[in-house]
Amino acid sequence: MTQARPMAIAVAIPCYKVTQHVLEVIRTVPASVARIYAVDDACPEGSGAFIQAHCTDPRVRVLFNPENRGVGGAVVTAYHQAIADGMDIVVKIDGDGQMNPALLPHFVRPILAGRADYTKGNRFFRPESVRGMPPVRLFGNAVLSFMTKLSCGYWTIMDPTNGYTAIHTAVLRELPLDKLERRYFFETDVLFRLNTLRAVVRDVPMDSVYADEESNLKIGKVLPEFLKKHASRLLRRYAYSYFVRDFNAGSIYSIFGFLLLAWGVIFGAGHWITSVLGDHPATSGTVMLAALPVLIGIQFLVAFLHHDVGSVPTEPLSPQLADDGDLPAAAPELLR
Repeated sequence: MTQARPMAIAVAIPCYKVTQHVLEVIRTVPASVARIYAVDDACPEGSGAFIQAHCTDPRVRVLFNPENRGVGGAVVTAYHQAIADGMDIVVKIDGDGQMNPALLPHFVRPILAGRADYTKGNRFFRPESVRGMPPVRLFGNAVLSFMTKLSCGYWTIMDPTNGYTAIHTAVLRELPLDKLERRYFFETDVLFRLNTLRAVVRDVPMDSVYADEESNLKIGKVLPEFLKKHASRLLRRYAYSYFVRDFNAGSIYSIFGFLLLAWGVIFGAGHWITSVLGDHPATSGTVMLAALPVLIGIQFLVAFLHHDVGSVPTEPLSPQLADDGDLPAAAPELLR
């Protein structure tokens, strides 16, 4: 019988204009972490060279991107290296001091226990956690969260732009890393790809922390772009989940719902226009022929939505994907 080996945990830190905070972030990374990947994403401040010159932590490995690839591109660089180094879990922490490394055990614990494949931070879990969040940012994140539920299918999560995440590398290997979005839509695109794999995602409560670094994410600026990308992924998820991979009750609900609703709207609008232009009021029978398909269609769509909400993945993939002959063991201190 092969003896289980300890889980190897790595931390990925994208580094772009974070020289004021990154050394403190690295210093507070828990000792249970085996490797720290600091990715210099063509930083104009020379974050990589700065870390090499001032950091003596033997766990740190500085990686350099030849050009700026955005936060997603920096994380993907670390993901590739973690897979090559045989890491089991990769936790992504920003280098600007807004993510407390001491919370890392909370993110890896569900994965170590075999209850999740991917965990992410949620600053909306407790009312006290959002007291310091600007109202515009709070509203914007709530809107983005709802759009993410629709497009990615994870109805139990919130705060999709939260970049404090952890993932099992067994699942990470199944993702098309080089096709992921590279900038602000990165976290949402990861969720979309995870749903196509039926991976289990869980939120981890955390407080919002704002250092003196200003976020570059402007909700008003990215919202139109996000709407377009969410719509694209919603259509792709619907086609893949309800017609390509499976054909189920949800497929039937959606088909009849869309057809009946469309028929009712088109039929009703046509007769309404005719009655207005011809000065002939529509009969009660005509009104019913228009209203009934609309009402039944809406009921079918509500049933489809209920089916979709109930289809959130609950069986983690990572235990199935891991090599049975080399199953890593959870670190006891992180399971407590």
